[in-house]
Amino acid sequence: MKKENYQAIIIANKPAAACMDAINHVNEWWTAGFEGKTSRVNDSFKVDFGKTFVDFRVIETHPGKKLVWLVTDCNIQGIKDKLEWKGTKVVWDLKPIKEGTEITMTHIGLVPEAECFDMCQTGWNFYVKTSLLKLLTEGNGLPDKRVEYSKASIS
Repeated sequence: MKKENYQAIIIANKPAAACMDAINHVNEWWTAGFEGKTSRVNDSFKVDFGKTFVDFRVIETHPGKKLVWLVTDCNIQGIKDKLEWKGTKVVWDLKPIKEGTEITMTHIGLVPEAECFDMCQTGWNFYVKTSLLKLLTEGNGLPDKRVEYSKASIS
């Protein structure tokens, strides 16, 4: 049986560059517990949800087209293998369409066989399909507010 990576697709009535900019503002759609930089290759950042955290490194970026984040460390609560995301990749593909931009987010390595799949799928569905889309369409996302850093930097 083929393993299917988690994937979410949203459409925003915005240019691809504006969509990529919004994706890079992680603290505005995913979590206020954000620290680091997200816009250039080798930038690193951390998302923090209290006991759960994930460290990323930007490994690929093509402005307005593609962005790839590699998970370099993590501590996923609620499962036995707290490092389950380590080595996985979050890939953002942006495609201009008539209606604006189609954004496809694929979490390579987050497959149905993963222990956290159901929990993580629920989280990604909310943060990408609801919060990020709301940021893109209404100007305000719905990021988690449990942890907040003052050192957030996008550039």
